[in-house]
Amino acid sequence: MKLKIILFSFSLLFFTSIGFSQKKKGPKSFISEKATISKYHNKAELERMAKGQLITLYSERIKVLARTLPYVAFATKPGITMATLGIPTNNDNKKALDNQFDSTDNYLENTDEFHSEYLPYSDTGNLIAGILFYEEIMKSLHQYNEFR
Repeated sequence: MKLKIILFSFSLLFFTSIGFSQKKKGPKSFISEKATISKYHNKAELERMAKGQLITLYSERIKVLARTLPYVAFATKPGITMATLGIPTNNDNKKALDNQFDSTDNYLENTDEFHSEYLPYSDTGNLIAGILFYEEIMKSLHQYNEFR
């Protein structure tokens, strides 16, 4: 009886590992799916918010812009991959893109640490102006195709 349980467990583990090992990751998009915001704000809405909320919004906008602006020449929305643009998807190009994403993640991590430490000292009016400015940049990305 124990032998049957051991053999059944081993075969289940074996077939499960085969099933998962066959799945490949799809091609990476230049712009991350995380590079979106849920809502644009106006000045009156922002003035009613607490400083902690403003700091969170400010940091979120920085993250979205850092994940979007370097790739404007390629795309302004998620879903565009190297293959879509005709860029060879060899190992060197994949590594370069992975390194770029890792560098961006590292930059954003360091920036987030800096913001959490120093943005509480900033003027609320400057935070609001910064948020509105960043949101205008993001809105202008939707109009980018008109410039081509």
